[in-house]
Amino acid sequence: MNLRRTLTAAGAAILALAAAAAPATAAPAPTTTPTGTTSLASVLAADGDRFDRNWYDFDLVDQAVAAVLAAKPSSPVAVLADGTVPLTAFLPNDRAFQLLAFDLTHRWQPTEERVLTTLASTVGIDTIEQVLLYHVVPGATIDARTALRSDDAVLTTAQGATFRVDVLSKRLGLVRLVDQDRNDLDPFLVTSRLDLNKGNVQIAHGISAVLRPQNI
Repeated sequence: MNLRRTLTAAGAAILALAAAAAPATAAPAPTTTPTGTTSLASVLAADGDRFDRNWYDFDLVDQAVAAVLAAKPSSPVAVLADGTVPLTAFLPNDRAFQLLAFDLTHRWQPTEERVLTTLASTVGIDTIEQVLLYHVVPGATIDARTALRSDDAVLTTAQGATFRVDVLSKRLGLVRLVDQDRNDLDPFLVTSRLDLNKGNVQIAHGISAVLRPQNI
């Protein structure tokens, strides 16, 4: 699926979720105020809207958003295409989704495409939509430097549930995100994939596992 075509077709999808959910415990304000309006959707689609063999980029997030919007054109995940709406997204890499598929089915899927097919058939598009929204903090542009000053901040997501920022080491940049699933390992920020789309009001950080809004 082509994310850019799907988002164009979504048109006037729901883009007001930034006002609907604000951080429960606000993180410190960024040291600089970004002004750019490049959307995260364009960043995700920059490598060609396709699956590949690199498990450490974000093809599965890209394709999962496209799959949700193809099934539900008015889904609020379309906010990722509006670069004027401030938000912070925490993006699981493709390996994180592969591990999630294995956790749910106890079968190892060898390709990115099969991972997405497995997740869609196992949990359904509605659940995938909710999981994606749980990775988006609307109304706030939280850069990596701000995140390191946000120990114990509880952030409300576009899905409605919260997760907590746990700064384990400022010196090493070790930050854990504590989600709503108490029975699984929590993701960490990937230090080599921080501040994606920096300078814009939509910013993203790579994380090592999929955040879970509930015990799934």
